[in-house]
Amino acid sequence: MIYFDNAATTAVKPAGVGQAVAKVLTSGQYGNPGRDASKYSLNSGLLVQQTREKVARLFHIPSSDNVMFTNNATDSLNVVLKGLLHAGDHVITTDYEHNSVLRPLAQLKQQGVQVSYLPFAPETGQLQIKQLPQMLTPATKAVVCTHASNVTGYVLPLAAISQFCQEQGLWLIVDAAQTAGFLDIDVQQQGIDALCFTGHKSLYGPQGIGGICLKTDLPVTPLKSGGTGVDSFNPAMPAELPTRLEAGTLNVPGIAGLGAGIDYLTQTGLQPLRKHVLTLVDQLLTGLAQYPEITIYTPKAAMKTGAVAFNVGTINSAEVGQWLWDTAQIATRTGAHCAPRVLIGYGVKQQGIVRVSLSSFNTAEQVATFLTAIAQLIAAYRQER
Repeated sequence: MIYFDNAATTAVKPAGVGQAVAKVLTSGQYGNPGRDASKYSLNSGLLVQQTREKVARLFHIPSSDNVMFTNNATDSLNVVLKGLLHAGDHVITTDYEHNSVLRPLAQLKQQGVQVSYLPFAPETGQLQIKQLPQMLTPATKAVVCTHASNVTGYVLPLAAISQFCQEQGLWLIVDAAQTAGFLDIDVQQQGIDALCFTGHKSLYGPQGIGGICLKTDLPVTPLKSGGTGVDSFNPAMPAELPTRLEAGTLNVPGIAGLGAGIDYLTQTGLQPLRKHVLTLVDQLLTGLAQYPEITIYTPKAAMKTGAVAFNVGTINSAEVGQWLWDTAQIATRTGAHCAPRVLIGYGVKQQGIVRVSLSSFNTAEQVATFLTAIAQLIAAYRQER
């Protein structure tokens, strides 16, 4: 079997990730962090703090207190968007967004928040960044955007977006689900006010762990409230970070796995891992480009992640994905990818899009096998026509 759905989740993890999770669950030495003075609680508290510091170093967060753990990027985005935006506010987003941004904003629209969507040019895939000033209103509070499209792998021009936000005094909220652990991210240098990430993709952690990184202590109202282990007689959540945004028992096994995933990245180096993936992407794109029947949606003249999006003629994307699995045991992703405005922008709402997404654990031999399978599919498609 060949796994080419890493933009959804990395199925193959570094060995240390599973070992770290297993240690928490099987050693009998880890309790509830921050709840008492026992060794069990202290072990968990130390592990949580060490991982906070690893996240802070990875993304250049000024203080580890500005790192909050959540379930995933979707959870993080809900906390930040619903905690910052209120009736009468205006926010700008893009047509490249995942539903983890679009759906919370749709809920906020029902509560009186105004939303504008920055389009992309379907001919090039490039975001129409020059239209940003036209969308500005006196009520604009923030720009929220994905760092890279989960469908096409296109990396958005974050530097230009950040400059616009700084010039206009807007918050920049970034969905880094596709880029955390793949691209170098410096919250301070890039002017990111709130970075929302998940652990189970290019950070190689387990599912169910993610986080929020704040450049400064933004006035984020807690989405959830509950136990924190401190200030128990206060009916409100504590005011300080990270406690304010971390209600309830933390996912200590997930945090352990996330920490081990970051260890793998820092020890191996993001640059060599990224170079390996992008070499495979070039191999894949070159192979697909030889067929006139194939439409490639991943922009050529832009930074990319490990995702490549395409269609074969007029074949429904689900049929292509099923054929690849049935014929060659290759796992891909098809359909709308939880990013409806991307499909609408490219005019393929009914057909969907086929996505291949690679990780550092994939190989050139696997890409060659995939391209052989595509050649067979194209041959069959030509016969039918």
